[in-house]
Amino acid sequence: MLKDNAVSIRIIESKDILSILPLLQKLGNFTVAEAVLKERILESTKQNYECIGVYESEKLIGVCGLWFQTRHYAGKCVELDHVIIDDDARSRGVGKMLMDYVYHYAKRKGCNWIELNTYVQNFPSHKFYYNQGFVAKGYHFVKEI
Repeated sequence: MLKDNAVSIRIIESKDILSILPLLQKLGNFTVAEAVLKERILESTKQNYECIGVYESEKLIGVCGLWFQTRHYAGKCVELDHVIIDDDARSRGVGKMLMDYVYHYAKRKGCNWIELNTYVQNFPSHKFYYNQGFVAKGYHFVKEI
């Protein structure tokens, strides 16, 4: 756990995982039905998934999903998913605190590589991740089937 006065960062326990629902709804612009999103969150907990919560006075103000895997090109790694900091907490260093936590946690889990995807039009996130030392290595293609 990381603590900085009123902000603390820790892994969200499985029993509390649905607490991330409001932030994920916001991140997805409320385009996925709540029942479907709940089902997906619960299914994730059965896979190589963990979720970090950022709390301010015990109010959840940010989340970052972690998918642990071994890639042939990178070895043991973690893929960040649904990273969001609540609007009111942005530009206060909370995102950097979260990333610092991720780096230390991933190293403790034996990872040597962190990857993530961000939407093409999400320019503020691009700037943030570049400032955190990430580099663009390719494109993420999707096809709905």
